[in-house]
Amino acid sequence: MGRRWRDGRGTLVVHGERGDVSVPLEVAASYRARTKGLLGRDSIAGAMLLTPAGSVHTFRMRMPIDVAYLDRRLNVIAVRTMPPGRLGLPRLRSRHVLEAEAGAMAGWGVRAGVRVTVEV
Repeated sequence: MGRRWRDGRGTLVVHGERGDVSVPLEVAASYRARTKGLLGRDSIAGAMLLTPAGSVHTFRMRMPIDVAYLDRRLNVIAVRTMPPGRLGLPRLRSRHVLEAEAGAMAGWGVRAGVRVTVEV
């Protein structure tokens, strides 16, 4: 895509079988924002996009999370639920990682093969 992302807020649009689903989104594009991610939070309203990122960990997390690995065109490569204290393996072709509370992505229709877009 060649897009330069900035830290901030926006909307994640999931283009799935149920039609388009809009979700509040936080974008973590700077090194500092990506490093912090969801650490220290008890919940998140919506999702967080870490960019660029190929893998994540849940050390010092307070909650289990859903993790979606996205390619450079924002197609979902894989979705995993990670409990606290885990190290996720890097995914080939992954350029962005989407994080949300455990179980949220299934409700939004995020699964492998689905395309998402980001409106900032």
